[in-house]
Amino acid sequence: MSSPSPHPVAAIILAAGRGTRMKSDRHKVLHPIAGRPMLAHLLATIETLAPARRVVVVGSGREQVEAAVAGQGVIVAVQEPQLGTGHAVQQAQAALTGFAGDVLILYGDVPLVSAETMTRMLDRLHGDDAPAVVVLAFRPDDALRYGRVIAEDGIVARIVEYQDAGAAERAVPLCNSGLMAVRSDALWALLDQIGSDNAAGEYYLTDIVALAERAAVVETAPEEVAGINSRGELAAVEAGWQAARRERAMAEGVTLVAPETVWFAHDTVLGRDVTVEPHVVFGPGVTVADAVTIRAFSHLEGATIGRGAEVGPYARLRPGAVIGESAKVGNFVEIKQAVLGAGAKVNHLSYIGDAVIGAKANLGAGTITCNYDGFTKSKTVVGAGAFVGSNSALVAPVTIGDGAIVGAGSVVTRDVEPDALALARGRQTVIGGWAARFRMGKAAKKA
Repeated sequence: MSSPSPHPVAAIILAAGRGTRMKSDRHKVLHPIAGRPMLAHLLATIETLAPARRVVVVGSGREQVEAAVAGQGVIVAVQEPQLGTGHAVQQAQAALTGFAGDVLILYGDVPLVSAETMTRMLDRLHGDDAPAVVVLAFRPDDALRYGRVIAEDGIVARIVEYQDAGAAERAVPLCNSGLMAVRSDALWALLDQIGSDNAAGEYYLTDIVALAERAAVVETAPEEVAGINSRGELAAVEAGWQAARRERAMAEGVTLVAPETVWFAHDTVLGRDVTVEPHVVFGPGVTVADAVTIRAFSHLEGATIGRGAEVGPYARLRPGAVIGESAKVGNFVEIKQAVLGAGAKVNHLSYIGDAVIGAKANLGAGTITCNYDGFTKSKTVVGAGAFVGSNSALVAPVTIGDGAIVGAGSVVTRDVEPDALALARGRQTVIGGWAARFRMGKAAKKA
């Protein structure tokens, strides 16, 4: 883990691109990776550096970004018209008035750069040969149309955009990620000097490198600076993130029976000796204790699972589900805003919502809590050691006492006292020979 920089830090996140290749009404930087928007990934990483200020520069879609960062102390600046990356950074100048320190310049569609890499960039700004600008570069297998970093012994001479580069410059393997760290006492003066005399007619942020008295380069792995401009690239980055997270889970003592079929969220927490069977999806907000088994084709979100519990197969745990130690949630069971006590069992074909189920209670197949009347949600309480027979409906608000038994097929609308038997179904009537007579009558009419 990184630690806050000893020097004041501000971050500028560029997110003014229209994202037309995403073909979406959603702002590009709000598309999720591992259940969290790209922008949120980046802001969470920046937060570990204890920044003094954070500015997001947008073009269209300002309202979406403002809503996404509301209450987080993030300043939103607008670039309109969009005249290039150098012009975009200038739009953050007013938000950084009075700030003296180091400025990280990042991109909202490059969300997975690590805190450790950011720290290396910031550290390079200080020392005996401290540069004014630090460039983050990488060496991809295929350099494609990336800008090239022309450097020697870690000192950058210039950065050349691909469309402006000659054959010799395009042969250079060191590519520009676009991310920079710049001392604030140099940044604005350098930006004031750049022009738009280039193939695109834009103000390139990279032009400050040649203008700076000294610029240095820091390198990182290509996957850390992967940019996202299309749905295909979004899927590729997601796949890379998931692959790395699966490897980490297994290294930390989790058994993944078919790793490539398990999908994690950004905040999934798994204990030791957890077993995850194939085709399990973890949405945001899931914490799993030690020695838990998650069986195949289960979907979990916003749930907490206690030690030794068993979930699935084909189970759905929705937000607010708390599964106690050694409890069992079986196939085709859905649990929402409900607590299952230690050792409790809901094994088959049930819906349990807005409920508290006591320790070692057993809910039979097809049991449901009727928690919603079309206007309000009400609570069901099932006591410790209670037994609810199959195909029962518990109409909330209702309480089943400790040790009580509810007969199969009951519709329970009133509280049941501890250790009592509740039967709430019509009396069975049997008429001998009726079925045979019925069939004979129907056959005669048909004939």
